[in-house]
This record gives sequence, structure tokens and C-alpha cells, in this order.
Amino acid sequence: MTDYRRLYIPGASWFFTVNLAQRKENRLLIDNVDLLRKAFAYTKRRHPFKIDAVVVLPDHIHCIWTLPE
Repeated sequence: MTDYRRLYIPGASWFFTVNLAQRKENRLLIDNVDLLRKAFAYTKRRHPFKIDAVVVLPDHIHCIWTLPE
């Protein structure tokens, strides 16, 4: 099992990208953007964080989130 070392900084902002497994000619994210919004809202209710930016593309998303202190 991989043991990643992570620096934890309270209140830090994080940039990450999530790719679909099947990226070629895949419009899953933009065709279901309302469901994606609901998933973000559900997650924020359970685990508070700030969404600074989200870019939704057909086959991947880029996010900048700020975690609570």
C-alpha cells in the first residue's frame, strides 16, 4: 500500500483534477452537470469546505477548494 506523506495546513487551499476513466469522446460531466452540483452540495453539507473555483469540462474537472481550519 502506498504511504503518501502530506503536509496538513489548516485553512489551506488545494488544487486538484479528477479525470474520467474513459476520456475519449466522453461528455458525462457536462451532460450531468446538475447531478454534479447536487453531489457537491451534499458533500459540503457533510464535510464543510469552501469551493473557490470549479471548471467542468466534458471528461474532467479542475477544482480549488479551501478546507476548514
